[in-house]
Amino acid sequence: MSKPLILVTNDDGIVAPGIKALVEVAATLGEVVVVAPDSPQSGKGHAITIHEPLRLNKVNPFPGIESWESSGTPVDCVKLAKHVVLKDRNIDLCVSGINHGSNASINIIYSGTMSAAMEAALESIRSIGFSLLDYSFDADFEPAKPYIRKIMGYMLARPFQPGYLLNVNIPKLPSDQLRGLKVCRQADARWIEKMIEGRDPAGRPYYWLSGDFVNNDHQEDTDIWALENGYISIVPSMHDLTNYPAIPTLKDLE
Repeated sequence: MSKPLILVTNDDGIVAPGIKALVEVAATLGEVVVVAPDSPQSGKGHAITIHEPLRLNKVNPFPGIESWESSGTPVDCVKLAKHVVLKDRNIDLCVSGINHGSNASINIIYSGTMSAAMEAALESIRSIGFSLLDYSFDADFEPAKPYIRKIMGYMLARPFQPGYLLNVNIPKLPSDQLRGLKVCRQADARWIEKMIEGRDPAGRPYYWLSGDFVNNDHQEDTDIWALENGYISIVPSMHDLTNYPAIPTLKDLE
């Protein structure tokens, strides 16, 4: 039997250490093709490029692995993979990451990592986004690798479920302190934001987005609780943003 075809992408750029770690794990499970941005694209969410052409160049950052870098966003990379690079082939799994930093709770909305996984799910591809709670360029991804391999293997063995993807976040802990996997829901948390104003050398004002992450949801079934207590959080996610409980309350508008 042929090996499963695994698409690897990210939002930190094709030279980020996180994607190298993910490629190494994916290569133990199947044939890997990489299509990733040529520069960091963090916080791009589900943005696509429509006002300028996309560029796609074959590169060799991972020996023996077919790899392409794109001028576009993470979502563009998934579209290019499906419709250009792998247009005649069935993609068995798309994995995005490993992101440098958390994509738990509300962060999924802003995340280029998770939007790439979401786009794959919309294209009827099994998909997973992986994030490590360490923003450092030299973050240690080794403790996470056995768990990432287990989750990927599990998804490859399961029947495809339309629109279904996993948001996986990994605490910054050594191997002997990771307590295992915890399937949970997205915590109800948010960013309390502020704009920091400064002046450039010409005296013109500029603004830098800052803020504090505030979690008011302290139930033990959330991703934030799992991460704070040494577990790798797994949140099954989807693109449907319908507020179903609100539908009956709006029926009088009809």
